[in-house]
Amino acid sequence: MITRELLGTAQVPDGAELKLYGHGRDFMIVMGNNELMSTRLRGSEEALATMTLERLPGRAAPQVLIGGYGMGFTLRAALAKLGPKAQVTVAELVPEIIEWAKGPMAAVEAGSLSDPRVRLKMGDVAEAILLAPEPLDAILLDVDNGPDGLVRDDNKRLYSKAGLHNARKALVPGGILAIWSAFPDPKFKRRMEEVGFEVDEVEVRARVDANGKGKGPRHVIWFARTEA
Repeated sequence: MITRELLGTAQVPDGAELKLYGHGRDFMIVMGNNELMSTRLRGSEEALATMTLERLPGRAAPQVLIGGYGMGFTLRAALAKLGPKAQVTVAELVPEIIEWAKGPMAAVEAGSLSDPRVRLKMGDVAEAILLAPEPLDAILLDVDNGPDGLVRDDNKRLYSKAGLHNARKALVPGGILAIWSAFPDPKFKRRMEEVGFEVDEVEVRARVDANGKGKGPRHVIWFARTEA
């Protein structure tokens, strides 16, 4: 029997402790009794990128902001669909997440952070949104378990009306704010609409089998579009 091996720990600033475990060829990041992410369950994180970019066709040099890195599934899926003139900024708050990506999870990272289209910004994605040097075509957020700020209470400001207004201002006309969540949240969807977004809520599965069929837990992605 293969046992789970603790490979590292990290303290989220003003938040919870994260632990990285290895289990054979698989990895998982855990907070307490909650498995936040795993290499076995990547479908919805990949869908966050692919389904957003499908909603933004025909853009030769899109500017994309991803927060945070996680296990890199969203980043790699975005790079696979984007052209050579695109630029992707990855905002990651926890330094150990990047250390794990380049260390024990180097085979999973697969050189994506070294892609010339990628710029890594260490820090809070809320600040990256406020300080974006030019308008963004898409903002992809997967920084917590949902809008309730489970991992870090301060993440709630991203999902407040003020945070949503900041994201809307940072986007180009017709740009998309895409948000991953482990569960539906009707109040949050209404909040996005009240801020002025046109919101499409999509249920996705956590895993995709070899035949392309969705499996595993059901997650939610909100695609909030600004007026064109």
